[in-house]
This record gives sequence, structure tokens and C-alpha cells, in this order.
Amino acid sequence: MTGGQLVARLDAATAGLPAPLAVVDLDTFDRNAAALVARAAGTPVRLATKSVRVRALVERALAVPGFAGLMAYSLREALWLVETMPGAATDVLVAYPCVDPVALTELCRSPEALARITLVVDDPAHLDRVVAARRAAEGPDAPVRLCLDVDASLRVGPRRWAQVHLGVRRSPVHTPEEAAAFAARVAATSGVRLVGLMFYEAQVAGLPDTSPAVRLVKRLSVRDLDRRRPAVLAAVERHVGTLTLVNSGGTGSIETSAADPVVTEVAAGSGLYAPGLFDGYRALGVQPSAFFGLDVVRHPSPRVVTAYGGGYVASGPPSAVRQPRPVGRGIRLTAREGAGEVQTPLEVSRGVRVPAIGDRVWLRHAKAGEALERFDQVHLVRGSAVVETVPTYRGEGRNHG
Repeated sequence: MTGGQLVARLDAATAGLPAPLAVVDLDTFDRNAAALVARAAGTPVRLATKSVRVRALVERALAVPGFAGLMAYSLREALWLVETMPGAATDVLVAYPCVDPVALTELCRSPEALARITLVVDDPAHLDRVVAARRAAEGPDAPVRLCLDVDASLRVGPRRWAQVHLGVRRSPVHTPEEAAAFAARVAATSGVRLVGLMFYEAQVAGLPDTSPAVRLVKRLSVRDLDRRRPAVLAAVERHVGTLTLVNSGGTGSIETSAADPVVTEVAAGSGLYAPGLFDGYRALGVQPSAFFGLDVVRHPSPRVVTAYGGGYVASGPPSAVRQPRPVGRGIRLTAREGAGEVQTPLEVSRGVRVPAIGDRVWLRHAKAGEALERFDQVHLVRGSAVVETVPTYRGEGRNHG
């Protein structure tokens, strides 16, 4: 389908609806879900809810055979999902450490939550907060399930203090020895149980294939993790026994993570929407399914139109690639203004029809899920019709977990 055909279809589906508005194409969403499962080649896919942020679409993806479990971005979100999705949220891994005493106490008071929620930890201070919450809760005897987040970055260099760090700054635990020391501390702490490990290789999963140097970093990272994951697992299990969960990967690294026999599951979510940052990846097998529409309100010059709203810039280092991407050829953001809070100017190439005042322009967000922090609802489209309108996390009062 060409960009022009897509624009015409979205225009027809949302005619009469006020903008700014968000839409998800269900047919493409479903194909993307199937593609993620196929790439995992039999390894279960844990759905990263941060990249979806619409409960109805979380349920839709979980209904696809091959998806199993949720990866939440906060404990408050996990507690809410367990409460509101009892049939779907079989288990929830909270992928970021929690220091919220109220949420931790709520977890420790709920037998169901204790059975279905696993907290990521990587610092002794995290253990201290869990122990304090257990004392405050005076809840059931069931232990709090923990998963050790192991730094999956690539470190290059002979000595640690002088090594180059390639990847995101997450866990301080990198080596098998460091993981073993942490596992021993967990084993000596009452009321908690270490059940898993998590490795997120952002320099593989979250980095587009933009150059031979990037591809080299990815190959070296995969090679490093193929050696280090089994060693970390063995070191940890010597202190806590057999682990049931070894999570790894993201949409951009499903195949390489799933190929490691110690990995029990891969994580993915962004591929369901295929946002702008994924345009630089090779062979992911997904297509854009999430869009937002803006109305043209000005004609400041013959080949420039101004749309209302649109300043939904992605998190991360400020750069052009973090801005929204117009759908269709011949329309681009202006270099001087970019996407703005109340207006977004767009330049129109010669030979391309200039949108009239009142016409709608369509854009894609750079990152999956983040744009929906701006919308209370999303329109689900099939063909050229809206088949359902559902609330986003924000629409349900959950935009920050």
C-alpha cells in the first residue's frame, strides 16, 4: 500500500472526528503480532506493555498464540493489570526497579499479586525496600518474587575502569561474579525469592542498522551475551537453585536472543506499532500500524502548511530522528521549527498537492507507545472504517503507571 492510499484510507475512516487523534490499523497490528511470534521460533514472547499502552490492544496481542505474560514498566501498572485483566495477565514482570513504598506494601498484602508479579532488582537497596514493605504490610507469608536485571551492554577494553560502554545505563551487575554475589544476598534475605534473570541488550534491540560499525557492535554484543548469559545463570543458580525465567531481547533482537538455549522467553512490544525509529532496521517483518492525525489550519506560504498540535517528540537524546515522521511522500517537517506543541509546519514538495485548510495530515511517532501518553483514546481502524474506539492508559488514568 502506498503512502497516498494509506492517507486516503485513514482520512475516510476518521472523517468527522476531531483532531489531533490517534489510530491503530488492526489488520497491520495483527500481522505484526504474528511476525514477532514467527521470529521467536517457538520461544514465548512476553509483551512489553510500555510499547502499547492500550489495554484492549494488550489483550488482543496476548490472544495470539506465542505471546505469554506481560512486561510492565511500573509496579502500580502491574497491580492494575492483575486486577483488571485476571484472565490475560497470567504473570507480570516489572522491568524497572520499584522504590514506591505504597505500591510495594500493596503488593505484599495481596496473595494474588505476590503469586503473579515479579520485581526486577539490581541493588541491595531494592531488597531493603522490599523487606521494609513486607514488615509494613503484615501480609501473607508468600515470598516476593524477584528477577535480577543483569547489565547486557558491551564493554570493550582490557580493564574495567577504562572500558568503553556500548549500551544503555541500567544495572550495575555485569559479570557472573557480581551476579553470584547478589544472588547470595537474596538467598540470605527472608521473604524474597530470586526466580529469574533479565538481559536487555539495547545496543542490539534498540539500535537501527545504519552502518557497518553498528552491525559490528551488534555481532560482538550477541557473541558476548552468548558466552555471558550461561555463565551468569550458572553462577546465580549455585546460590538460589534452578531459575524458571531468563528473559532477554526486544523487538530488534528477537532472533539472536531466542537462539540462546538458556533464554526461556523474549520480550517485544514496539514491533506491534513499528514506529519511526524502526525504519532503519533490516528484515523485522513489521509495518507501521499506529498513526496520529492533525488538521491543517494555516497556509503561511504557497508550499508550507501548518497543522494544529503534533509536538510529540520521543524521549532520548535530542535529534531529528526523535521527531514524528509524516506519512506519504513529499511532505516533511521544517528544519527550523520541527513538530511543535501547538503547531507543526510542514513543507510540501513541488508536484505534490498542497493540503487545504481543514485537510488532515498523518504522522508516525518515533517510538512505540509514547505518543499515546498524549491521547485519552485511540480509534481502531479496519479498512476505511473505525470499528471501535478504546481508552489508552492515559484515558484510564494510568499514563504514569
